[in-house]
This record gives sequence, structure tokens and C-alpha cells, in this order.
Amino acid sequence: MSTLNYKGRNIYYDVQGTGKPFLILNGIMMSTKSWEPFMESFVENNMVIRLDFIDQGQSDKLVSSVYTQDIQVQVIESLLKELKLEKISIVGISYGGEVALEFAVKHPNLVDRLVLFNTTPYTSPWLQEIGYKWNSIGRTRNGQTYYQATIPAIYSPSFYESKLEWMKKREQILLPVISNPDFLDAMERLTNSAEHFDVRDKLHVIDAPTLIVAADEDYLTPIQNQKVLHTMIKNSDLVILPGVGHASMYERPMVFVSLVLGFINAKHSKYNI
Repeated sequence: MSTLNYKGRNIYYDVQGTGKPFLILNGIMMSTKSWEPFMESFVENNMVIRLDFIDQGQSDKLVSSVYTQDIQVQVIESLLKELKLEKISIVGISYGGEVALEFAVKHPNLVDRLVLFNTTPYTSPWLQEIGYKWNSIGRTRNGQTYYQATIPAIYSPSFYESKLEWMKKREQILLPVISNPDFLDAMERLTNSAEHFDVRDKLHVIDAPTLIVAADEDYLTPIQNQKVLHTMIKNSDLVILPGVGHASMYERPMVFVSLVLGFINAKHSKYNI
């Protein structure tokens, strides 16, 4: 567990394991701690790098600032230099997938393989409106209402109902965090940083083998978003998870781990069959 100095700001990161390295990037409401259930499997044969973006987790907050996701790309650039890594595989989900795409179109030569869960190539008007609603509720400082507006929607209806007891326990864990005004302000800045995200005209430069994973009950980044990615990234494959929502790694944890490790660690990216 270490700290990167990025332009005077402290960025929290963690490196565990040995073997082929991959960097895993958080969704917007996540932190490095969110990946704990998967780490034992991840580090068995890999070096796994976790990172809290600016305004996330244990990294510094940019209070009263306005920025775009490019600042997160710059943080990754600095981290790779710090770790002396010339090439890296990247796993990203949602907001983290967007940053992974921004990094990949800016530095295609630095990306070995790319795995994208529940990721969109642009912030659609639909997603913008959801962001505006989240920000508006966050300003009320009502953590319970903010939780109800953000968390249930990231799960598929069937998972939410079948795991209701787990969801209620998770609510008790998350509610104190979500009720913190500093967290809500950081969430608004993170949400705004993605408002104008759009890499559709740049995706053609990505050469790395790319796995795109969609969920057919994802109502934040609908399946059509991943189909667009698949069409625009030439060396990509698309996997669709049935009956799964936006938080696919929690709904199908074994499938999530299998897809990540299988794709990143496959010896070859092309097979003569």
C-alpha cells in the first residue's frame, strides 16, 4: 500500500502479487477496497495494481475544483512511470472503463490487453440526466435518498429481490459513507468529470486485444453501448451476461474473475484453428 505524489496530490495505490501485471480501475462510487473479495484469486498468478482515482477512496480530494477524466489518465501515466512498467493490461468497470478507454486511445502502445465491464464509449443524454439527478439529490445532504437513487439501480431487479437480505446489510455499511458531505461533493465532481466523455472518433487507434462485457439488465450503460464499442474497436470480443445488471462483478463474481484472468493470462491472443 503506497502513495503516489501527483502534482502535490497524494494518490493511493496498492500492488500485490507477482506475475503478469494488470491495473484494475474503479467504478465511480468504488474504491480499492471494493475489489477485496476478488484479490485472493487475482494475485495467485498476477501482479495486481489497484488505484483510487482523485476524489475516490484514500486519494486526495480536489475540493471546489472542476476537471475532466483526463486528470485520471494523467494519474495512471504517472503511476506507470513510478512502477517502471512499459506496458500494462487494464481492467475497468463503468467510470473506470471510460478512463481505461481514454488512456488506451491516448497511449495505445502502452496497453497490452483491455477488459471493459459495463462501459460506454460516450456519455449519452440519458446518462447525463441520471448524473444531474444524482448531483441534485446529493446537494440535499440526505444520504438515505441518495442511496435509494443510486444503489438499487445498479443491480438487476432479479438479483436485488433474491439478495434482499444482503442488500439491506450493504445499505447499513454504505449509508454512513454516502451520508458524508465530503463524499457527496466528491461524487458530484467525479460525475461532472464524465459529463462530456466521448471517445467514439478515437477508438480506431486501439490495437490491444479487448474484451467487452455487457449485461442485459444494465440500465445505466445499456447493452447497446457495449455493442457500439465492439463495432468500433477492431480487435475486440463481446460477451453478454444474461439477467445481470450494472454491478456485474458482484452479481456474477466467479464469471467476473474467470473472464478477467482468462482473457489477460491467455498465452496467445491469436490462434491458428
